[in-house]
Amino acid sequence: MYILKDRVCASRTDTNGIMKLTGAMDIIQDCSLLWTESEPSLRGFLADNNLGMFVVSRQVDIVRLPICGERISVKTSVFSCKSFLGYRNTVLYGEDGRPCLLTWSVGAFVNMDTGKMARLPQSEIDKVTIDDKIDMEYLDKKIIVPNMPGQRLDAVAVRRNDIDLYHHMNNVKYIEIALELLPENFVINRLRIEYKTPAKYGDLLYPKLIEDQSAKWYILLLNSQDNPFTVMEFS
Repeated sequence: MYILKDRVCASRTDTNGIMKLTGAMDIIQDCSLLWTESEPSLRGFLADNNLGMFVVSRQVDIVRLPICGERISVKTSVFSCKSFLGYRNTVLYGEDGRPCLLTWSVGAFVNMDTGKMARLPQSEIDKVTIDDKIDMEYLDKKIIVPNMPGQRLDAVAVRRNDIDLYHHMNNVKYIEIALELLPENFVINRLRIEYKTPAKYGDLLYPKLIEDQSAKWYILLLNSQDNPFTVMEFS
């Protein structure tokens, strides 16, 4: 387990002084990456073999979002590790010690030169600390999108500022785009997201919005051939 302590400052809050979902996701993502500091063998293996860890899917259950000035902590732990994939929980806790956001995610080991998935040897898997899964509802990592025409909107270009250390669009930037497309009064209790193809600088993302009968919103960010960069479900 790795723990990151922080405080909610104005740069991460909205006009009501409540932490933005994107701000919460930024620190959850940071904590997940810093976790390798607690696993020196794996960290060395990844560096020596030019491998990265790419998120494939994530589920986020929102209990509440912290307020400006609140002291928070984020805890991340791995509950399963296989040859190509790792499974982790990351939880953001409020100042009262109670969970604010509970998440589970699947990450792939990827060769940074080829962009293809890479196998982690069993000798390294055996060294990874495995913790128990946290108590939350675990939905399938695959999102089933309703077969409906939906609404198509103007393309969004990937900017230089959207690119992260893996040389593609940062995971939170997809969520940032989607939040601008949801109805302003829509309250998000859960977010599920699948990352299909990494978007790079200059790519155009074509949004498609679908609202189903259960009031869930599905937002797909597609390329010009209608293949998804990412699929999101908001409920």
